[in-house]
Amino acid sequence: MDHHATTPVDPRVLEIMLPYFSEEFGNAGSIDHIYGAKAAEAVDKAREQTAHILNAQTKEIIFTSGATESDNIAILGVAEQLAAKGDHIITCATEHKAVLETCKHLQKIGKTVTFLPVDQYGLVDLEKLESSITEKTILISIMTANNEIGTIAPISDIGKIAHEHGVLFHTDAAQAVGHIPLDVEMMNIDLLSLSSHKIYGPKGIGGLFIRRKNPKVKLSPIIFGGGQEKGLRSGTLNVPGIVGLGKALTIAEKEMSKAENQYRAWTSQMYASFKEVMPDVMLNGHPTQRLAHNLNVGFPGIESKALIHLLREDVAISAGSACTTTSVEPSHVLLAIGRTEEECHWAVRFGLGRGNTDQDIRAVRKCMRSTITRLSIL
Repeated sequence: MDHHATTPVDPRVLEIMLPYFSEEFGNAGSIDHIYGAKAAEAVDKAREQTAHILNAQTKEIIFTSGATESDNIAILGVAEQLAAKGDHIITCATEHKAVLETCKHLQKIGKTVTFLPVDQYGLVDLEKLESSITEKTILISIMTANNEIGTIAPISDIGKIAHEHGVLFHTDAAQAVGHIPLDVEMMNIDLLSLSSHKIYGPKGIGGLFIRRKNPKVKLSPIIFGGGQEKGLRSGTLNVPGIVGLGKALTIAEKEMSKAENQYRAWTSQMYASFKEVMPDVMLNGHPTQRLAHNLNVGFPGIESKALIHLLREDVAISAGSACTTTSVEPSHVLLAIGRTEEECHWAVRFGLGRGNTDQDIRAVRKCMRSTITRLSIL
């Protein structure tokens, strides 16, 4: 129940990856012989698969080590490339640390960053967003779907505002790609980060969409070397990982609609079950405009860490982002939506996934009911 943190590699993905570890082991940059040529061909196919799910062009996709690197390349790359035009970036308080920490770094070196607040559901006020734009604004970065509370942002509207003011728009879509339909053209997206291990692909591989026209986005590289990936991400390509990412995206695209309906039914059943045993259970995030496989709830008076500890042998859930679970600090996302520090420590996140079954959901509901009841009377 923690598929937001990561997902297992789908057997269909693993099967197609395996030959590229040993038999087809060539370097995709060494195309003068058959080994490298076959590797390059596999990379090209994966690039097409990645572009297809986003309605992008093949040449607009570069491969990275994951969404964190993609976020860094996008934000730092724009900041340096457009330094002469402006030094102002707009983001929001509930972004992933990969965006927040990158923006804080830019602040330290003299750039200006606006961290917009969000409402009780985790949504940015579009009027505040637009009024924050100045003649020095060069980039807006707002995530597509929040990794903790599942809230889905009005990406198309944000992109439209950005373009009306001649500002580039980047979105961290690590939790959204493969789970909800995305179209970089219709949604006015200029830069989009994605990650493989959130969609049943391997860890350590991701991608970045970079628009080629209307407008043509230029980035300054932050990694230097042999000039791979259009000079923006030097380093020998992770061919097995890239092949796995492409296959994972293809599977996700085909199964997206069916999976969404199943997940929504399951999370609704779980939430209803929790309310039966604890009527004042708190739903964190938007009640409807959210990822179908996400359920973030707070059980008043029950410490999330105690709940997680008692369940750990049977049910895997988390208290928030996998990148910050070792921290005793309250979730910055929950604080931003107006939860108190105490309420933050009541919250747990369920992330449903492809391997879950009706039997799993019944078992989780039973475990949760008994554990909540037990902790409530301690």
